[in-house]
Amino acid sequence: MVAEDTYVARRLHLLGEWDAALAVLGPDADPELRAEIAVDRWFFQIERHEEAEKAVAALDPASPTAQLLTARMAYSRLLFRRDPRADDRAVAEAGYRAAAQSGDELQRGWAEYHWGVLLDNIDDDAAGALERYETALEIATKYDDGYFESYIVRHLAHLKEPAERIALLRRSLNLRAALGARPQTVAAQAALANDLPTDDPERAELTQTYRPAAEELHIGWLTADLN
Repeated sequence: MVAEDTYVARRLHLLGEWDAALAVLGPDADPELRAEIAVDRWFFQIERHEEAEKAVAALDPASPTAQLLTARMAYSRLLFRRDPRADDRAVAEAGYRAAAQSGDELQRGWAEYHWGVLLDNIDDDAAGALERYETALEIATKYDDGYFESYIVRHLAHLKEPAERIALLRRSLNLRAALGARPQTVAAQAALANDLPTDDPERAELTQTYRPAAEELHIGWLTADLN
């Protein structure tokens, strides 16, 4: 039953049904999975921060997953400017550095990617971010992990020239759509729309498509401009 609940929760998580995914998990469920879902819900909806933080606090603080999720929470507070703490920047980098030293190569790849996003979005350090993204992309490609790759190329795109940027944004969107990752697909549609020329018909079509989905999923950083 635990294995079945875990499978259902992962599928619901992929669809952006975070509340339902957490509800499916019983008391014996993997606490790391519970924390990952809770952190994703906070990141996309910008709601229930305390629940996400509590779920992360339930993990072994020395585990790579706890280090990565703690860093992501600190980064997101800075990014969204939601009660950022004085040490959030330091906590984020320390967590990513620690997670990057884990023996799990995919875990290291995710840590490198998130570290790159921190450098990119918080420090405005494009050169440092590019190095991290390229390391992460090598790992994603090695493991043929399309879901992971979709995240990397989505951010890598904005460090490239316009033609390559659009191609990478399309790849991110296509990878996510093929995997059925609904919140990520909606975010990719928005990213591509925002980078297309204002008079491009595809931009209008993408905008018309992603906005209702963003509202349904309560993706906070996409619906803020709609209200």
